Amino acid sequence: MKVPVQTRSVAGAIAAVAAISLASIWALTPGSAQAGGDGPPADSLSIVMEFLSNTAPDKVEAASEKLVAPDATYISLNFDNPELKEILPWTGTNKGPEAYSNVFLQVGSYWKIEEFAITDTIASGEDVAIFGRFTYRSVIVGDVFTSPFSIHAKVRDGKMVYFQFMEDTYASASSFRQTGSWTVKTTAEAPSFEVGAR
Repeated sequence: MKVPVQTRSVAGAIAAVAAISLASIWALTPGSAQAGGDGPPADSLSIVMEFLSNTAPDKVEAASEKLVAPDATYISLNFDNPELKEILPWTGTNKGPEAYSNVFLQVGSYWKIEEFAITDTIASGEDVAIFGRFTYRSVIVGDVFTSPFSIHAKVRDGKMVYFQFMEDTYASASSFRQTGSWTVKTTAEAPSFEVGAR
């Protein structure tokens, strides 16, 4: 399923995609929802989709308070990478509803959305997985990149307790690069080479 989105914010793009009904997503991805665990998968998936459908700047804080547990974990792109955090300040491991809302409040000023598409959803008990792809254009530099994305979330007692978002961080961070390159040496046998040259 491809859902092209023309908008200026990440939150708006995700909200537009997530607004598609749960029934429609399951109809377009037959067999992707698997039963298992302690609760029906639709409950967990619907909680995560409700959150994603309310990530616009004027809605995300209320959605986080409603749908995120007070001690919930949000892992954005990595566990802890200070250098990447300088480029993408929302990265790393953070706690609480504000960690969830802060990501969406910050990200929209960095990129314009060219496409955001959910391709598959899987639910098993408290666990939810969502997969897709997006194309972003950096606001200042103007570089465009396309990345796969994946989300792993856990829902307990009607609230998200865990959320991990993964993407191609080399591509996303590189979309802000103005100059510079790396000299890379991968193995003893391989010659050094340069990447990122303009």
